[in-house]
Amino acid sequence: MCLIVFDWRPHATDGALFTLAANRDEFLRRATEPMQWWSDAPDVLAGRDLVGGGTWLGMTRGGRFAALTNYRAPHETRPDAPTRGTLVSRWLTIGSEGTGRVPDTPLDYLAEVAHDGEMYNGFNLVIGDWKRRELAWYCNRGDRTPALLPEGTHGISNAVLDTPWPKLVRKRAGLAELAAGGPDVPLEQLIELMRDPRVALDSELPATGIPLERERALSAAFIETPEYGTRGTTALRVRVNGGQLSVEAHERSDDDGSHRIARPGAFERHERFAVGAAR
Repeated sequence: MCLIVFDWRPHATDGALFTLAANRDEFLRRATEPMQWWSDAPDVLAGRDLVGGGTWLGMTRGGRFAALTNYRAPHETRPDAPTRGTLVSRWLTIGSEGTGRVPDTPLDYLAEVAHDGEMYNGFNLVIGDWKRRELAWYCNRGDRTPALLPEGTHGISNAVLDTPWPKLVRKRAGLAELAAGGPDVPLEQLIELMRDPRVALDSELPATGIPLERERALSAAFIETPEYGTRGTTALRVRVNGGQLSVEAHERSDDDGSHRIARPGAFERHERFAVGAAR
């Protein structure tokens, strides 16, 4: 997952509590399952990385949420580092058989992650509990500690939270504009917002230690290269209605589950559920 923009309203008493649009970027050859309810953890709704075993974004019927992006630091990458996707799946499967004791709050969980954060290649991790109205963030690069996120519209790409890379600035502003129109904006509009192949001007590009041509290609919100690119787009909204929370999630994928990429993405899944409702 390489670009996430989200609008967070923890004090909402009606309407949208959390609105998100996200692109997952990955090597096209990496086997992946699209968003679905997990057979071995039936309360988890997420895609699945069939190589590392974790996921990049997911949620639960109980109101937990997590999403991860890689931190771009090519000269620091270690091939023997543990997979980062399990940091997401572990939070989502708390309470499942065999998961062991895991901290109950987003901040406590991130504090535990941070204790061993240097084991992993660079990442940003957003952990949420919608019932608690808590959303927290941690990056394992630089001198940063886990922190609760304030109300507002935020974005994460492959640097720390709200780093003003051109695609993040554009998509964060686009989400803010859509969210200002009310809680009923179709999720399809959020999907279309993110599937934008425009690249940034050279003068706007960050310097992250990769060749200029690749920096250009990765500056698009929707990345298309022969071997690497945006594999899928997820839109998500959590609404408050009479004290109840309801979730709507929509994913458009370029992989129908056969692990063969077909452009443009046409494989879609749409899920709705009430937080805390029985299956």
